[in-house]
Amino acid sequence: MATHVASLFSIVTGSSDPIYRQLIEQVRRLIAAAVLKPGDVLPSVRDVALALAVNPMTVSKAYNMMETEGLLSRARGIGMLVANGKTSAHQQLEREALLRPTLERAAAEARQLELNTETVMALFAKILGESK
Repeated sequence: MATHVASLFSIVTGSSDPIYRQLIEQVRRLIAAAVLKPGDVLPSVRDVALALAVNPMTVSKAYNMMETEGLLSRARGIGMLVANGKTSAHQQLEREALLRPTLERAAAEARQLELNTETVMALFAKILGESK
């Protein structure tokens, strides 16, 4: 994959989530969205650290955790690759799991605003239909 590091990853320094967790979450989302596919090579630890101005150990920690989790695999002389593996049904479940916290927050806010289900669903459908 020939994507520039700056466009692949971004971090929010003021976030309560540690940087390594932000990187892991971004890789999960990129894999779930099929932006990263099995066999794609991730940028080196050094390249990511330089592009994001973070400690290389932070990037290394994220990569190692994703390797342990099975998201990535190490290829000698190549670097970290997106691991082969999950079925489309499993990928669908992962995508749903990634979206769920956002929808739970939206549902809580809708309840606080005392909006009925039909209004919220109509608004969500409208937003889904809007182009980027």
